[in-house]
Amino acid sequence: MSLSLSLWVLFGAMLHAAWNTLIKGGQDKLLDTLLVAVGAMLLALPGLWLLPPPLPAAWPYLVGSIAIHVLYFYLIIHAYRYGDLSVVYPLMRGGAPLLTSLVAVLLLGEHVSTTGLLGISLLCGGIALLAVGQWRHGADRRAVWFGLANAVVIVCYTLFDGLGARQAGHAASYTAWLFAFNALPLLAIGVWLRRATLLGQLRQGYRRMLIGGGCSVGAYGIALWAMTQAPIALVAALRESSVLFAALFGAVWLKERLSIWRAAAAMAVFSGAWMIRQG
Repeated sequence: MSLSLSLWVLFGAMLHAAWNTLIKGGQDKLLDTLLVAVGAMLLALPGLWLLPPPLPAAWPYLVGSIAIHVLYFYLIIHAYRYGDLSVVYPLMRGGAPLLTSLVAVLLLGEHVSTTGLLGISLLCGGIALLAVGQWRHGADRRAVWFGLANAVVIVCYTLFDGLGARQAGHAASYTAWLFAFNALPLLAIGVWLRRATLLGQLRQGYRRMLIGGGCSVGAYGIALWAMTQAPIALVAALRESSVLFAALFGAVWLKERLSIWRAAAAMAVFSGAWMIRQG
């Protein structure tokens, strides 16, 4: 992978950590999650006209992914309500490749290299360190459970999106339709819960909407483009650096305490995910 492409992938990883930081830093987790989703929808809408629609074979995966994303956003809202970014984010992002690898080994009987096994061990250790640290310091344990539950959801929608993009005939078109319609269920929930105040809140938060939506679309778009330029495993491995960006953003912008155990856990999660991708 070239240096310029590596820098683009790192930038995309930073964008992903950034929109999660925006949600965590907001006072109203439901509203801020909705702002990110609506911002991404507005940026994706031109793609519905500029790109060919996904082929019919992709529609079941698209609908399934949108349904799964409702649960994904629900878990994000609650995870960040109860836990710090530097704890929840590594659990979500690191738990996904760990679960995928464990399913492949234990249920499908796939062979894993020594590097892969070491990566699984590091991931397990990093996640355990985060969980134990959360519990030892008297923090809310629900953050751990919501974070790990979302790791399962990430595996599910990644599978749906991977299959859907292949069936769509045009991966960028699938992405545009996904982002354009992902926000609709959240908007419906927002109208139901905040009918009297939602429109005013969206108007007041338009900057956060555009920034968060731009980061979300940019992170996904850069990853999608990079995977057409370099081996998918390399791109996926380098994207795990978002865990380190999240730890940094949590300490700098959210004033979270970046203790030694959190820093070590973030490094273990990043290193383990990298080794799994390479193994």
